[in-house]
Amino acid sequence: MIYETIDLYEHYSVPRRGNGGGYLTVYCREQRGDLAKKVRPAMLVIPGGGYEYCSDREQEPVALRFLHEGYSAFVLRYTVKTAYPVPLVEAAMAMCFIRENAQKYSVDPAHVAALGFSAGGHLAGMLATLYGDEHIKQLLGERLVRPDAVLLTYPVVSGGEFGEEGTMRRISGGDPALRKALSLETRVTKNCPPAFLWHTTEDDCVPVESSLLYAAACRKAGVPFELHLFEKGRHGTSVANLEVEGSEARAGEISHLAVWFDLAVSWLKQHGFALKAE
Repeated sequence: MIYETIDLYEHYSVPRRGNGGGYLTVYCREQRGDLAKKVRPAMLVIPGGGYEYCSDREQEPVALRFLHEGYSAFVLRYTVKTAYPVPLVEAAMAMCFIRENAQKYSVDPAHVAALGFSAGGHLAGMLATLYGDEHIKQLLGERLVRPDAVLLTYPVVSGGEFGEEGTMRRISGGDPALRKALSLETRVTKNCPPAFLWHTTEDDCVPVESSLLYAAACRKAGVPFELHLFEKGRHGTSVANLEVEGSEARAGEISHLAVWFDLAVSWLKQHGFALKAE
C-alpha cells in the first residue's frame, strides 16, 4: 500500500498561504508481485469543520472505505480559519496532483471525484462550480481541476436564508458580495459535473434546504444528480458506524444512515467509476 503525505505548496513551488494547510494524504494499492494490474477511479475526500478545523472523523475512515471499494483515495487537509480563495486553490492543487500522478497511483484520470462533508461539501461544491476561477488559473494555468463527479454530504451550499452562518462568514471573510458569489446554488451551469447529495431533514446545523437548493439548481441547468433525504439523523455523521462514533449507543442511533455509502458507490458505477483491469 502507498501511504504518504504530499505538501501541495512545496510540490507546486508556491509560497504557503494561511496557517498551515495544503497537505494531501494518499491511500493507494501498490501494483506489485503477482497481483493483476488495475486502473482505479480516484476519490478526493474533503472533511468538514466549518472552515475552522478539519474533522478527523471525515478523513481516514472515509478514505479506507473507498480504498476497499477499489478506489485510490486521497484526503485533503486544507487551510482553515482563512477566507476564499485559499481553500479553493488548495483543492484545485489536489485535483491537479491526482491527475498528474495518475500512473504512479493507478488512477484513471477521467474518473476523479471529489467528496465533501458539511463545509468540505461547500469546498467540493466550489470545485464543481468555480473550477474556472481566476485564482486557480493564475496558479495552475489551464490544468484540469474540474471533478468528474461530486458528492456533497450534508453540505453547506448557500449564503442566503438556508446557509450555515459560521461557515459562510469564514469563507467569505464577512464580505457580503463575496458571500453571495460563493452561494453555490447560483453558480451551477450545464458544464458542472454530476452530483450525488444526501442530508437528513432534522439536521439542526446545516438546513436540509441546502441540499435541496443545489439539487434544484442541477435540475434547472440539466446537470445529472441524485438526492437522498433521511428523516432522522444528526449533523456530521460521516460513514455512520462505530469507527467514527464514541459508543455503540451513538452508533446505533445513526446506523440507518450508513447506507449512503453504498448508494454513492452504486451511483458512481453508473457514471463509469469502477475498478478495471489494465
